[in-house]
Amino acid sequence: MEHKNFIGALNWRYATKQFDTAKKVSKKDLNELLESARLSASSFGLQPWKFVVVEDKKTREKLREVGFGQPQITDASHLIVLCSIRDVDGKYIRKYIENIAKIRGISADMLKGFEDTMIGFSKQLGKQAMLEWAKKQTYIALGTLLSACALKKIDASPMEGFNPVEFDKILGLEKLGLASAVLCAVGYRSEKDENAKYKKVRFDMKDIVIKK
Repeated sequence: MEHKNFIGALNWRYATKQFDTAKKVSKKDLNELLESARLSASSFGLQPWKFVVVEDKKTREKLREVGFGQPQITDASHLIVLCSIRDVDGKYIRKYIENIAKIRGISADMLKGFEDTMIGFSKQLGKQAMLEWAKKQTYIALGTLLSACALKKIDASPMEGFNPVEFDKILGLEKLGLASAVLCAVGYRSEKDENAKYKKVRFDMKDIVIKK
């Protein structure tokens, strides 16, 4: 896609507050959005995330109650809960190494130095700091997802306003080794959403870019 079209897509997008409940994102488009998040950049390429797509109406109603009543949670076509891996430990890292070896057709032993570096990094930070690190990586995936939505003219609303402890309970995330990090509701804007009419507000380039 041409650069000007990408910038145009970013200018088109906004954090949608009201979704058209009658319009649904197709299975094909949803899979492409999830694929964009899967292909997102991450430190070491470790991909310390999983994406939970919540479609069940009753579950979404429960989530809305612990999401400060935000209508996007129930009204959007789909709710994607971007989760972080709770324990990026030696076992997880070994699984990643074995996956690299399988895909590239090499021996896992050839990657021992890389594996040791990641394990050392994990041990140095400790479990809690590693979870915070994983959540930062998950936000990179969110950025990629939002860009993909814009390119496909699918509306999205990134959301931090929710109780992560309660979300984890409702979705049974802790037993899966996951922690909810951020939400992204996707669908199509309602004609009643006044926010769609507002001009995008960003600081000028000269105010945010510093050249040395």
